[in-house]
Amino acid sequence: MLLQEVCLDQWTSNPSLITWIKEIQNLCQPDSVYLCDGSFAEYQMLIERMASEGKLYYLNEEKRSGSIYFRSDVDDVARVEEDTFICSKNKEDAGPTNNWKSPEEMQEKLQEYFSGCMRGRVMYVIPFCMGPLGSKFSKIGVEISDSPYVVCNMRIMTRMGKEVLAYLKDEEKFIPCLHSVGVPLAYGEKDVPWPCNPSKRCIAHFPDTKSIFSFGSGYGGNALLGKKCLALRIASVMAKEEMWLAEHMLILGITSPEGEKKYFAAAFPSACGKTNLAMLRSTLPGWKIECVGDDIAWLRFSQEDGKLYAVNPEAGFFGVAPGTSMETNPNVMKTIEKNTIFTNVALTDDNDVYWEGMSKNPPINMTDWRGERGFLGKKNASHPNARFTTPITQCPSLDEKWNDPNGVCISAIIFGGRRDDVVPLVFQSFDWDHGTFLGASTSSQMTAAAQGELGKLRQDPFAMKPFCGYNMGKYFDHWLRMGKKGGEKNLPKIFSVNWFRKESDSFLWPGFGENIRVLKWIFERINGDRDAEKTPIGYIPKIEDLDVNGLDISKKTLEKLFSIDKNAYLIESDEIEKFFSQFGSNLPYEMKRQIDNLRIRLTKE
Repeated sequence: MLLQEVCLDQWTSNPSLITWIKEIQNLCQPDSVYLCDGSFAEYQMLIERMASEGKLYYLNEEKRSGSIYFRSDVDDVARVEEDTFICSKNKEDAGPTNNWKSPEEMQEKLQEYFSGCMRGRVMYVIPFCMGPLGSKFSKIGVEISDSPYVVCNMRIMTRMGKEVLAYLKDEEKFIPCLHSVGVPLAYGEKDVPWPCNPSKRCIAHFPDTKSIFSFGSGYGGNALLGKKCLALRIASVMAKEEMWLAEHMLILGITSPEGEKKYFAAAFPSACGKTNLAMLRSTLPGWKIECVGDDIAWLRFSQEDGKLYAVNPEAGFFGVAPGTSMETNPNVMKTIEKNTIFTNVALTDDNDVYWEGMSKNPPINMTDWRGERGFLGKKNASHPNARFTTPITQCPSLDEKWNDPNGVCISAIIFGGRRDDVVPLVFQSFDWDHGTFLGASTSSQMTAAAQGELGKLRQDPFAMKPFCGYNMGKYFDHWLRMGKKGGEKNLPKIFSVNWFRKESDSFLWPGFGENIRVLKWIFERINGDRDAEKTPIGYIPKIEDLDVNGLDISKKTLEKLFSIDKNAYLIESDEIEKFFSQFGSNLPYEMKRQIDNLRIRLTKE
């Protein structure tokens, strides 16, 4: 099917946008240019086109209505941090946790890479908005891509299409995002199912010009440029400049049996249970959890009441499939019953999907994510980072304010990671500065969401180490300054959680729906309804105050969940200090003071 070139000035009168599109057209030399309108008809047309070229599979319409399945190149399955760059003018502005290239050097490389890269392809122009249309929180971007897979996913994940341009005034700035799979085609040549070019893979962010370039990958986190690239790396720079926060956080609403409702934001590294927590189905009678977002939060202090409000800039879920089941997260399973894009899961003989942990009795015969058929019980039938992309509006526990342009008022901020030991189930910070230290000193075991050694413990401040677009020492300082801006009475309370503590390789806490018990304690603690024990690391719940009614868990196990190994924490403080040392003069003095005070508290009789 041929896509006809459109007349740009019929769609927008923004001269910068028109000029930029024409510049990219001249650079990339596509067969044609297509301006995406975001309609369902357009989505269906692209799906049919990819299906006719063998790029996707239609799933069983009775089981997965409107859903499709993609299989990626085996070398293009996750975010690639080693190929991700922050191209600030000064290396120090990128900081030691980011890969840096000078803007001049990177632009020279990108000009070479993108020159003629779309020959034989269609150049799709994707106007999109991160955040509710018309909200003061929101930012408009335009992604140019040669991947119809990207177009279809962007339609789900963002507010995308022609209506976005109505909010882009003649002289208003937008964030330009250029993407190519990096494999030009000869005219008439058949495409491969998932093109990529790992040898030239590069995801480059330019914080000074607020622009993004991605080459050689088709994977979501590297190619859907509104997500981690704009909504975190570039947005974090804008947030520092404009005094707000762009964070790797879920947002949930929690309602008590008495009808009182609060909103929490929580930061966890990828594949550490953010989606499960955001869509948690409560096991406690009368307590309800509703989802505002599962991955990214933009937070601003209100000029009206001075409190901190948050919006979810996304419009869909890009979740990890393995481990998801009716037992672990029924709301997710309900959400992905229809109109979902699955990537790198296994395919059953009746054209349904499967992944590890989905059921206790796997299908006998499947086609695994690599395309191999006919096996029984083979390990990793799906890739550990297999994904689903699905509209947020299908979530059965969706909060009514998920698209509120004013956001929701945040009462608590939670930090967590995947830790086998040391970190207790839950504790509260002493104050905002101490809470900032808890966020800055977060560490977690690595997961399949990024390439690297699985299970290895690494420092991941605020769960933002892969996503902060500038020097993290200055990022810590920004959090401290935000605390001063908010004022003590308006600031959310800050907590740390760890569902993953183990003994003899078994989890001590049941997790999943039972995590409502921890959220309940946080809720009641904010209200002043619960006392706590002051310890060297923060305020720990009194064991009798954690609601474990109906839960098969012993007092001895609870004591282990809240035990504090002072020697282990002293060793941990050394690791934190070592990690902090790389920031040099950019590390706020307050962070050094927090380490010193922690050691004093740990060694005090």
